[in-house]
Amino acid sequence: MKVLVLGSGGREHAIAWRLKKSASVLQVYVAPGNPGCATVATCIKPHAGTPEGYLTLARQVGADLTVVGPEAPLVDGVVDAFQAENLPIFGPTKAAAQLEGSKIFAKRFMERAGIPTAGFVSTEDPKEAAQALERFRYPVVIKADGLAAGKGVVICASRQEALATIQRMFSGALVGAAGRRLVIEEFLTGEEVSYIGLCDGEHVVAMEPSQDHKTIFDGDQGPNTGGMGAYSDSRILSPEMRDVVQKSVMQRTVDQMAAEGVPFRGFLYAGLMMTAEGPKVLEFNVRLGDPETQALLHRLDCDFGQALAEAAAGRVREDMLRFSPDPSICVVLAAHGYPGTVRTGDPISGIAEAEAAGATVFHAGTRFNEQQQLVTAGGRVLGVTASGATLPRAIETAYAACMKINFDGRQMRTDIGRKGLKRW
Repeated sequence: MKVLVLGSGGREHAIAWRLKKSASVLQVYVAPGNPGCATVATCIKPHAGTPEGYLTLARQVGADLTVVGPEAPLVDGVVDAFQAENLPIFGPTKAAAQLEGSKIFAKRFMERAGIPTAGFVSTEDPKEAAQALERFRYPVVIKADGLAAGKGVVICASRQEALATIQRMFSGALVGAAGRRLVIEEFLTGEEVSYIGLCDGEHVVAMEPSQDHKTIFDGDQGPNTGGMGAYSDSRILSPEMRDVVQKSVMQRTVDQMAAEGVPFRGFLYAGLMMTAEGPKVLEFNVRLGDPETQALLHRLDCDFGQALAEAAAGRVREDMLRFSPDPSICVVLAAHGYPGTVRTGDPISGIAEAEAAGATVFHAGTRFNEQQQLVTAGGRVLGVTASGATLPRAIETAYAACMKINFDGRQMRTDIGRKGLKRW
């Protein structure tokens, strides 16, 4: 079959890379893609980055299945547009995508469904937000309601910092219109886990657990980013805890969405905090995580195209996903200034050498300049990904490969996967 992937980042490169290895897939297209995607697929720029534009493109290439990478097209209703024309697509409808598109919707949904999450207050008024701070201890978490590319969450250590964050959110200075409505939330402690399931509206089949690293600096310090790296290892969650998450979070979410007349079909991502009281949901995403996708798909050991096609047709089965037991890690190399004002156009070298050292390098923010040099073109530039018989071996391979790659202003966390070493 021919598969069209929507998106242009590291996640989409990884999806295209894995689909290319699928026996069921004849041709992969990515819209618009990036230089890395172009090594495994045909990149096509859509006439418009709208549901209608993607629909036209799917018809143009004769796509038998369209897979949506990023959240924005889902929130915009691309799945609804395809379904109206009976074109196969994998992802949730616009109504179901509110689980990610609106933090307020998600928190209220969790209340209705009885899904464990942090205590919260939602508000659209700066004065009300300031008053609501009295209900919380510090640190306190302030979240923009709308999509903010992973940067709409601020952990505030003091009331002064919280008030300043509220002001910057409502003014639009922090994340634009996404911050005009807020969630103020109890700060949870524990270890974070990314838990992703493949859903068909009724059933959920889980992928292996993974762990993202959101902040820019080692030791979980500094501002949040879209993700500075991730690792996937079966040991992150015990079989007993996976069962708890599967029943109390994933299946409960799918059941509640169906009961409310909004069946959820697509990737359901639960960002969890493993607290002393058990797992609690920090956030929902309605697509594969980035950079978790790079680590997860490096471990995937089955026909990804066939699995997605069957899920899109409403046939999710427990045995449809298989993963290698080998842990994997993705280390993000970010540009100068990220996650603030990013400098672009810096030449990149060493990717071939990194792959010769045993890694797979996924492109996230790259382009070719007029001299046909590969240069930086975004905040997160590359995702250097490797697997190993043990987590320490995977970490060693990935970081050895990272040292082969150079560009001015390169930023890199040196502790991706370190939390998992205690389980080895």
